[in-house]
Amino acid sequence: MAEQSPAPSLMIVEAEVEVTAIRAQGAGGQNVNKVSSAIHLRFDIQASSLPDDVKARLMALADSRITKAGVLVIKAQQHRTQEMNRLDAFVRLHEVVNSVALAPKARRATRPTLAARRRRLEAKTQRAQTKALRGAIED
Repeated sequence: MAEQSPAPSLMIVEAEVEVTAIRAQGAGGQNVNKVSSAIHLRFDIQASSLPDDVKARLMALADSRITKAGVLVIKAQQHRTQEMNRLDAFVRLHEVVNSVALAPKARRATRPTLAARRRRLEAKTQRAQTKALRGAIED
């Protein structure tokens, strides 16, 4: 069997991505109240320089991070520093975009072989005979 080629890695122009630093939520003590370390990343799919087929597959994704207007919103607040959260957000953006980079393989309809059909019918006959033996005994 031939090996599948890896999914092509699409380049995302950083100018097309809107990055905003916000305050993180949750535990973190005084640091979380003073420092804007979380990153809010917005990527407008329709306005991007991605190929049209990739844009269509991205818009068709059942992902709650994609708004009805076609903007992919990623919030990164796992790390303590803004730089690490920014890197995390861009990695996640690339993962989403590259997941649809390769077009899905078209399914070709197939039919069961003659031997498979025979085996199926023999199994059905055997099962019917087994069930027939469970019925009431006639005198």
